[in-house]
Formats: sequence, structure tokens, C-alpha cells
Amino acid sequence: MAGFASCFGCQINITNIERYLLDVLGQIDMQYWQLTSSDPMPDDFDVCVIEGAITTSEAEKSARLLRDVADVVITIGACAKTAGIPGMASVDYRLRQGEVYGDDVPDVVSDTAYEPRAVKDVIKVDFEVPCCPADPYVFVEVLQKALRGSNAYVRTSTLCGECKQNERGCFYGRGILCLGMVTQSGCHAKCPNLGRPCSGCAGLSTDANLEVARRIASKSGIGAEAFDAAVTVFNQTDPRVGDPSI
Repeated sequence: MAGFASCFGCQINITNIERYLLDVLGQIDMQYWQLTSSDPMPDDFDVCVIEGAITTSEAEKSARLLRDVADVVITIGACAKTAGIPGMASVDYRLRQGEVYGDDVPDVVSDTAYEPRAVKDVIKVDFEVPCCPADPYVFVEVLQKALRGSNAYVRTSTLCGECKQNERGCFYGRGILCLGMVTQSGCHAKCPNLGRPCSGCAGLSTDANLEVARRIASKSGIGAEAFDAAVTVFNQTDPRVGDPSI
């Protein structure tokens, strides 16, 4: 399990399933876990789990190396899936460097750092565990698919459907911005169940209609601009973000 630009919260969250963790680890021969050991990475392995966004040339090189030696690559968390919070800096990235360092940007920054990207934008990814942080039980489910194979249907619907199944009232009726209508389903609408609107950390659904979502935000008195700003928090690197025609 390797980590790039992230808070390592997804890896930590996986350890929260203490009751089942040993059973999960008992199915595999754990060779390397960056968070728990300083041992060197082995030369090859069957399944590689990656947390975090790609933000440097060194990280890109490491990701490509992992892809070359692993039979299966799993990404966990929003930072790995969509570039997440680091991805917010992807727009006008070089200008942002100047805001921090002025006219004297250190060579180590200008030569190695670049626009944050999702792991799937750099290498082929076989399985994804979404959200911030990644749900440990979803991770176990995905790991089982990687180890044993699965032909289960991959969800493409938006979170709104799950929210309605939970019989929660819509936030837009109360003038509160929520990204459930464009966000990938699968988390069982955890945040709305707790009384919090969806922040979009699972990534945009392939079925998302951003143009309609902007209209709804405007009609609800929230405003399309507020909607667009909220979407960028976890989905700035998605090519659909910022395109008014989508």
C-alpha cells in the first residue's frame, strides 16, 4: 500500500475495522505498507493499493513503476480517484507557484512539481474505492473483487437516488447547496443521513448532468456560481468541471 499527496486518512481509516482487519490481512501476504513500515518496497506483488494524488514527477515515476510490477491496482479515497483537495490547485498551477514564492521559484519546485492529477490520469487503474475518507468496508469489498474476481454491475447513478431511498428531505428545498444530484452513488448517502449535504467526495457520476444541476441551484436561490465553486473542491481535475455546456 503506497501513498502520494494526501493526508493518509484513508489508510488510517482502514485500520478502524479492527474486528475484521486480521481476517482481511489473513487472506493476503502483506509485503509493503508505507504507513506502518520503513521496509523497502518489494520488486513485485499481485495487488497494489494507492492513496493520494500525483503532484510531482517523482510520484508519477513511482506510480508507473507500481503499475509495471502489480497485476492489479486499486486506488482509495478522493485524492487518488479525482485528485481531491490537492486537485484544487491544478488551475493556473504555475501562477500559484509565483503567488507563494514570488519571482524566485526554487528549482526543486519548478522542476519536479506539476498540476495535481488523479492516479487514473497517469496509469491504468483496475478498481477504485471512492470518498473522503475511503470507507473501510467498501475497501474490503473491492479487495475481494480484486482477489477473487467479480462481474458485479458498476454503479453509474447519482447519489440523489440513494438519498431518496433513505427518505431524507431534499436540501434544495431549504435553500442549502448539495452535490448529490451529480455525485457518484455507492456511499449510501452517509452525509445526508447525518444531516449534512453531499460535498461530492465520491467524484462525479458518469450520469451527472451539470447543466441541469446549475439550473436547479439557480432556481433554489443558491446560484450557479456557488454550485460551480462547490464542485471544484473534490472534482477540479474532471474535464466536465467549468464547461457550461455539460
